[in-house]
Amino acid sequence: MGKGELSGRIAVVTGAGRRREIGTAICRALADKGADILFVWHPHDRRMRDEGDDPAELEAELRSKGVRAEGFAMDLSSPAAPEKVLNRVEERFGSPSILVNNAAYSTLDGVDGLDADTLDAHYAVNVRAAVLLSVGFVRCWKGERGGRIINLTSGQSLGPMPGEIAYVTSKGAIEAFTSTFAVEVASRGITVNAVNPGPTDTGWMTEELKRELLARFPTGRLGQPEDAARLIAFLAGDEAEWITGQVIHSEGGFWRR
Repeated sequence: MGKGELSGRIAVVTGAGRRREIGTAICRALADKGADILFVWHPHDRRMRDEGDDPAELEAELRSKGVRAEGFAMDLSSPAAPEKVLNRVEERFGSPSILVNNAAYSTLDGVDGLDADTLDAHYAVNVRAAVLLSVGFVRCWKGERGGRIINLTSGQSLGPMPGEIAYVTSKGAIEAFTSTFAVEVASRGITVNAVNPGPTDTGWMTEELKRELLARFPTGRLGQPEDAARLIAFLAGDEAEWITGQVIHSEGGFWRR
């Protein structure tokens, strides 16, 4: 077992498996602190195939840190997926004490492109899966204190994101869910927070977009997956016990026009 602040604790992290993404960085940061990890990856992730990513490599890397780790392929758009994920972690490692809802579905739409199927696809992963995973996590939680749920958002409350109506609608719902659910489960020793990492370079940005965004970062660099991962690892630990119901905008000073 790994030694560290989170040694003996079990984390579920959705949306991990690619070498260069926030979910994978979160897994590494939690494992560095000693947490065992079940990470969930999408079996039909085209980016993973295109970039030659192999979740088995992440498994091996995490295990090399002295923790138990397993990747679990699951399409989170399935209504049954949250229960299957939680059953898997119970079977393999035991009851989780950390849940990171990082997986996200995102496509461009806009007024002319938005339809019911697009809305439903975003809702299924970004809202339903995250909420049901959170509810299931609480129901199987056996501790008196130290439970952690951490959601990922994208700053929907700070400004518009034209052309992404379905995405901002679904992620905005998660911000609202975070504040209410934190109150709902506080008496059970569980904190609930959300992190907005701001524009993060995970391989999706064009060079033109990087130049445009860089001019809006007073820090002089783009956000990296490790930036979000460090904050989330902190929120998962004991020192963050008094922080709950918050949406933390950790964007390196990124400013919106």
